[in-house]
Amino acid sequence: MTEILEKIDTVVARTSCTYKEAKEALEICGGDVVDAIIHIEDNRNSWANNISEKGDKMIDKLKEILRKGNVTKITIKKDGDIILSLPVTAAIVGGIISAPLTLIGFGSAVLAKCVIEVEKEDGEIININNLVERNIDSN
Repeated sequence: MTEILEKIDTVVARTSCTYKEAKEALEICGGDVVDAIIHIEDNRNSWANNISEKGDKMIDKLKEILRKGNVTKITIKKDGDIILSLPVTAAIVGGIISAPLTLIGFGSAVLAKCVIEVEKEDGEIININNLVERNIDSN
């Protein structure tokens, strides 16, 4: 029992994962500490890449909708509460002036599991998250 705890402690210390993640990785890797560490790192990298890819797709969809026109407002919501609501002209000007900050903001919204909505002139609301999810599922 002590040997297992020492292995778990080693994996946790090296990866900053939870004890549960360390235990599961060790079980998957047959108790090999190095393989467990590599397993955890690989899973983290794939998770980060998926988030990055989703953020890029959300920005692309948003740009596509903005190019089509008729958009009046961009809204970011978290758990039903509005975090940010910008008229589209302010969002475009802000995006042009500070594109890197815009990308960081949308990336943070993706990580925080926020909903990004675009309101058109006719009152139609387009949920960017749903468009991206449908696009990912169809690929």
